[in-house]
Amino acid sequence: MRVEIKIDSQYLYVIDNNQIIIKSYQISSAKKGVGQNRGSFCTPLGKHIIRAKIGVGQLINTVFIGRRPTGEIYSPSLGEKYPDRDWILTRILWLSGCEPGFNRLGAVDTMRRYIYIHGSPDSINIGRPGSIGCIRMLNKDLLELFDLTDVGTEVNIKLN
Repeated sequence: MRVEIKIDSQYLYVIDNNQIIIKSYQISSAKKGVGQNRGSFCTPLGKHIIRAKIGVGQLINTVFIGRRPTGEIYSPSLGEKYPDRDWILTRILWLSGCEPGFNRLGAVDTMRRYIYIHGSPDSINIGRPGSIGCIRMLNKDLLELFDLTDVGTEVNIKLN
């Protein structure tokens, strides 16, 4: 099984070993577009793997900062209290690049850029770019994806 993310359509596909799409989800990639460099706030392209799965057993809408639960559960009132937070909710699939010099090592290292597939508030505009580099998903969709994938699952991020 593998995951394919298409930036132009803002969709994530789960593809089985027979190359059949078994699930598809709308996503939200970076509002600044695609790019590999640290500090660019862009979504990196290329072949990645899921390096770590974070959040097993946490409640839906659990708030994470630095990959650790804060003890908060996201609500609209919490969102209003902290309007500038980049909300990372529910679960985290931490990505690691597989292509040295393109999305791995040095100033282009996806993992050191802390690029994740993660949950977001239900109020975000899914289906169009809006993140600061990560792939955002609706929490219910992320829970499904989290259960379908393992550490080491290939994630290929493409323009189209």
